[in-house]
Amino acid sequence: MTDFLNREEAVLLVVDVQEKLVPAIHKDLYPRALKNMQIAIEAAGTLGIPILLTEQYPKGLGRTVPEVLGSLDGKKYRLFEKVTFSCARDEGFLSAVSELNRRQVILVGMETHVCVYQTSVDLRRAGYSLFILDDAVSSRFLHNYQSGLQALRDAGCTVVSTETAIFELLKVAATPEFKKVASLIK
Repeated sequence: MTDFLNREEAVLLVVDVQEKLVPAIHKDLYPRALKNMQIAIEAAGTLGIPILLTEQYPKGLGRTVPEVLGSLDGKKYRLFEKVTFSCARDEGFLSAVSELNRRQVILVGMETHVCVYQTSVDLRRAGYSLFILDDAVSSRFLHNYQSGLQALRDAGCTVVSTETAIFELLKVAATPEFKKVASLIK
């Protein structure tokens, strides 16, 4: 049985949305993924959910794209540079997640079948519940995206849409947070 997302237990992890990787991402996947990453970031900020951001070998792949950084503007987040495909194989990152004392990780970013998948599996092994936003992750090839999502499901991760996750986090309407976040998904 899968737990519902809970804003007091959740962390948003934005994985490797970088300048030199984006042009290679599947042209039908990236625009939708970017839009939903931005929505997830805005919702996390509104709901007080901690945000972690990673960059895979930024010397080679560049920095996080301006569109994502723009969404992060004014929000508290931590940036981790890495060379491991799995964020969880970086000791500094794993310590930071542990220090947050939260057990749910909402994951968005690139690429579904590599860094998103490996990070998710390693975090599951470490005892975290993983929620992958299927419309906020992407890969260079459609097949890799699809097989990555299936592998994530097979590994025990919960794969849901951004909208599903946001409504789980909100729990009720008629709140100031609902009004602010609901406007993002119209």
